[in-house]
Amino acid sequence: MFVLTIDQRNSQGSGDKVPDLLHALADLPMVLAFERSVGDEIQGVCASAHTAVDAALRVLRDGNWYVGIGVGDVHEPLPRSPREAGGSAFVAARQAVDRAKKTGDRPPVAVAGSAGAPEAEAVLVLLGRLITERTDAEWRILQHVEPGKWGTQTEAARKLVISSQAVSKAVRRAGWQEEWAARPAAAVLLERAESLAAAAGTNSGTHSGNTEGDR
Repeated sequence: MFVLTIDQRNSQGSGDKVPDLLHALADLPMVLAFERSVGDEIQGVCASAHTAVDAALRVLRDGNWYVGIGVGDVHEPLPRSPREAGGSAFVAARQAVDRAKKTGDRPPVAVAGSAGAPEAEAVLVLLGRLITERTDAEWRILQHVEPGKWGTQTEAARKLVISSQAVSKAVRRAGWQEEWAARPAAAVLLERAESLAAAAGTNSGTHSGNTEGDR
């Protein structure tokens, strides 16, 4: 599974933004829905890599958060709250968010818990850069453009009472089509990281079993 640990940046200077973020993520199909874990931090658990990518990019767009994605196992049976859950994915998510706080000028997102984590993180960073560099004016246009669907740019221009050329320019400058083309790649790499984590756990378990047998 995937655990997301998300911590607010500069909470003392900007106030508590957790309620707004929880509202923004409330519609995502989570195994354990996002909840405040402690202070100005939230956690959630999902089984879908696509959901993890969607959540991470929504949070990065906000610009007020560090995002850590942990790949690994979550102890079963699952509790009703992520605050009561445990497993290697939670440990990895903590490591990831701590590292996200040290990323400097690059988008503050990190992935941990698997040999495949660096590749997934690299694509998420590139997507995060596209998102975080967009202006408010571009977002006002992009929210009316459905990715990959013909005719939505014309419809957006009609709704906003601007030219189709202005919409096309905003879409091109913002890398809107490129973002949505790359989102599945990020999900595939997270799925690969999950598979590698599961294989590593199985091999470790097999090795431990053999050792017990030798004893």
